[in-house]
Amino acid sequence: MRRILVTGASGQIGSELVPTLRERYGDDNVVAAVRSRPLTREIIESGPCTRLDVTDTEGLKQAILRFNIDSVYHLGSILSVSAEQQRRLAFDVNVTGLWNVLEVACQMGLERVIVPSSIGAFGLDTPRDNTPNDVIQRPNTLYGISKVFGELAGNYFYEKLGLDVRGVRLPGIISWKVEPTAGTTDYAVAAFYGAVRTGSYTSYLRPGTYLPMMYMPDAILALIKVAEADIAELKHHADFNVNSMSFAPEELAEEIRKRVHGFTMDYDIDPMRQSIADSWPNSLDDSAARAEWGWQPEFGMEAMVDDMLSNLSSKLGLSP
Repeated sequence: MRRILVTGASGQIGSELVPTLRERYGDDNVVAAVRSRPLTREIIESGPCTRLDVTDTEGLKQAILRFNIDSVYHLGSILSVSAEQQRRLAFDVNVTGLWNVLEVACQMGLERVIVPSSIGAFGLDTPRDNTPNDVIQRPNTLYGISKVFGELAGNYFYEKLGLDVRGVRLPGIISWKVEPTAGTTDYAVAAFYGAVRTGSYTSYLRPGTYLPMMYMPDAILALIKVAEADIAELKHHADFNVNSMSFAPEELAEEIRKRVHGFTMDYDIDPMRQSIADSWPNSLDDSAARAEWGWQPEFGMEAMVDDMLSNLSSKLGLSP
């Protein structure tokens, strides 16, 4: 990979992946692409940026030609709750947009496409504890359906057409640089903001809702490691489980309370988000990723909470 295009570069993951890739491959060799949401100043000032709608095939081709792209990190996606509320847009972006990226990459002879999947690709029929890598999925959300499509399409393009497509099923991502959005697991990010700003937070998920979670530095690490892995060692391609930690809202509250004395969490359950969370795993078996490309997370829960509170306090200019 020498010239990389990152779609969805203004999102939660893109905002941190682009700077990391620029440090690794050179500022001028990583192009940040966004449809409408503003990019961070750091990204705008450090390297090339472009407007791009992945549903526009010709625009995608022109961007690849203009910047001499050989690899794509395709992050552009409509998240779980928004996908349920905007079904047509979610289909256009998550399904048609992904297909366009894969088809254009194949036609233009690109070296590699990295497409993150999600724990949303699993469903109610999936074993919830230590969920295997290869297992029945059958999600009941449009977001999850689109992620299963992405995994199958990625494997199809690799097996039938020779395009090197790789991906990991990311858990809920926790980060401090971008405000929480419409993801089901974003309650955890919002809890940290509440802890620093007001000392309290109201969770839209009920106590006992265990979900796999991951700190952003580990998510970035997973995306880069799978992209750089020796293809000869890979038995899977677009559908690797990656695990880090798993906790319920009250357990996160307890860890925050150890550091922010008096922090309180109460509950006002959002039926839509709760039903989505109830269809997702409690924890993941990521032995395939560990065996095939050496996956190993660097952050556990305690280290993540320490780092989140420290960075978020500095960002907001507040003491928790």
